[in-house]
Order: sequence, then C-alpha cells, then structure tokens
Amino acid sequence: MAYEVQEASLVNLYALSTLKDFACRFLRALGATAEEAAIISDGLMTASQWWHPGQGQGLEKLFRYHRRVKNGGIQPDAPMRWLQDTPAFALLDAAKGFGYVAAHRAMSRAVEKAATTGIAMVGVQHSNHFGIAGYHALQAAKAGLIGWSFTNAKAEMAPWGSAKPVLGTNPWGIAIPRSDHQAIVLDMALTMSGKGMMRWYEQEGRSMPDNWALTPDGQSTTDPAAAREGPMLPIGEYKGYGLSLFTDVLAGVMTGARFGLNVFQDDQNFDVGHMMIAIDPAALMSREDYDRRLAQLVAQVKNAPAIDEDRPVLLPGEVEFRRMGQRQQNGIPVSRETVAGLRDLASDLGLAFTL
Repeated sequence: MAYEVQEASLVNLYALSTLKDFACRFLRALGATAEEAAIISDGLMTASQWWHPGQGQGLEKLFRYHRRVKNGGIQPDAPMRWLQDTPAFALLDAAKGFGYVAAHRAMSRAVEKAATTGIAMVGVQHSNHFGIAGYHALQAAKAGLIGWSFTNAKAEMAPWGSAKPVLGTNPWGIAIPRSDHQAIVLDMALTMSGKGMMRWYEQEGRSMPDNWALTPDGQSTTDPAAAREGPMLPIGEYKGYGLSLFTDVLAGVMTGARFGLNVFQDDQNFDVGHMMIAIDPAALMSREDYDRRLAQLVAQVKNAPAIDEDRPVLLPGEVEFRRMGQRQQNGIPVSRETVAGLRDLASDLGLAFTL
C-alpha cells in the first residue's frame, strides 16, 4: 500500500493533460519515437497519480532519462530483438533502450501467448529502469489476464545479517483482473522504503522510521542523512531478502542480464533484467466460475471487521486508484524543485516550457 505521509507544501499542482503533454514533448526532444514517448509518458503519469512525489517515479524520472540518453546509457529507438520466441516463453534483447518500452513490449508478448497457452513468461535483458512494476502488471489485467512483473535493480539491500548491499529493491507488480471492478493491484519494492523517500524526509527535516535503512556500519537510525550510504532494509526482515534473491534469479540470472553487485552500477551500461508473466484465469476453470469465486474471496476480505471504523479494510490498489481519481480532479503534485530543474533541461533541449 502507499506510504501514509503528508506531501510537502513546496509542490505545484498540474492537470494530467499538461504534464503528459510536457513529458511527451520532452521525450521526443531527447530522440524518443512517438510510440516510445507515448508509453513512457503514460507510465510516468500513472506513477504521478498513484505515488508520493518523494518516491521519484513521476516527472522526476525525466532527469535520469536526459542524463542517460546524453551519455549513451539509453538508446532511443533501440534495435530491440527477440532472442527466443516459443509458444509460452520469449526473451527480448532491449539493446539499452527505454525500460518502460522494453517491459511494455515484453508484457504485450506474454499476454498474446497466454491467450493461447494459458500462461506465458517473457524475459528482458540489456534494459534500463522500467518504471513502476504495477503499471506493467496492470497491462495484463486490462486484457483480462493476471499479470506479474518484476525487475532487478541496483544493489541497495544487504543480505540478512550483513550491512553490505548486494541485492536491489527488486520491485514486484501483481494485478488481478475483476469483472466490473478495478483490478486488484499490488505494487511494491522489496525494501521498506526507497532512497527517494529518504531524500524527501531529509529535505523536510523529518526523522524517518527506524526500520527503513541502516548506517554503513550496520546501526539502526532514524536519520536519513546517516543512512544515505547504508543498506536498505527488506520488507519482512529475512523474508524480503529471500524474495529479492529469488527475483534476481528470475530477472537477472535467467534472462542473461546482470545481477547482484553488477547490475545498475555503470550509468552508461545498466543491463537491467525484467520478467513478465501473464496467466489466463480461465486456464483451469470457466471465466464465470473464476469471477464468482474471486468475488466471494473479495467479499470475505472486505467484510472483515476493521480495527478502526474510520479505516475500513482495503484491497491492494484501492488507495492508488482513489488517489488517481482525486488527482485527476484536483491536480497532480510536482515539487517546485523538480519544476525548476525541468525548466533548465527544457532550455537545454530548446523546448518550450509549459509548467
């Protein structure tokens, strides 16, 4: 579920159409094709509507794209190619292209295959940061399939019992389609938080929870500055560490991408690995039976008595979809620091700045 922290006062609010238009034009100015710009901007806007600005998954990502396109770490219109393509499995070489685009194409192929085989798995190698995992999982759910997307990432989590980062936050996205309702969507990193939220707390002069990260020498701390170079702590202690290791096996080792200490370390050659899985809920029973049984499970969960009557039990994704509706009506927050930085980059690209 989303972090329950207040957004800083130093933000501006913008209409979705304004932000999406700027993101598309910015990406096109970097050399992205019309297809690439549309996919990436849609992902960035989904993140901007779902998450807190401090998590850095919205327009904040444009700084990273600008730097990596300029230094060759990302190749616009990359010559991606299929290395394997069987009835139920495929492997895509992203050729250092945009991660959002590679993951989108991989999930599209998984959905296409699962419609015939019932389940399909598509890996990606030589990619970049793919945005928010839930966005790609939801792509499958919109097609009526269960979607599962995950990726490896820069080593920021230590193996349980160590203070040396070896594994990444390695986020997961799982989306379960429902008839006549929003999908159930779980989007989570395998660490308690990310460095972006820690930076946000530091900028706000606030203490962070003591279960987010350690100091470099392995000490617990609530000071985000003291933990900046230390390891992130996994969700569920040793359980989250195990899930991160498992993720790196499937997304890194199995795809031929980098893994562990080597992935995400060179800003010009990230070689991130992703894995996309699509499952047809009707593979084992009729779609009508699946819908009926899922509705029964959801009813049992939603009818569980709330400990606090003002905080009813919610499904994964409910908070994000609710926030999406509110932001579409009231505006999407973007930090003033981000706006100022994007103004400078727009000038560098000779792009009209409209924020």
